[in-house]
Amino acid sequence: MDERLDPTDLGRLRWRCRRGLLENDLFVERFFRDHEATITKRQAQGLMALMDLPDNDLLDLLLGRRELQGELDRPEVHEVLAQMRRPTLPASA
Repeated sequence: MDERLDPTDLGRLRWRCRRGLLENDLFVERFFRDHEATITKRQAQGLMALMDLPDNDLLDLLLGRRELQGELDRPEVHEVLAQMRRPTLPASA
């Protein structure tokens, strides 16, 4: 399950992750910028679970206003959410 996504599946995942709220899109774009080359099938499953949420619920999770509960409380979802919440490190000068 730690197999990396092939380019076709990665493209489908990126397409599926488009959001209606700009704030969510910013988190998603940063996630792909930082992790696109290493996304595994397991992480893709976690990301898809998050993308099934309504925009406002997703934003609450991304901002830490609430935590994962119920069927979302799974290791792969926790992993992706932690990656998406992690602040971007400044580029070295």
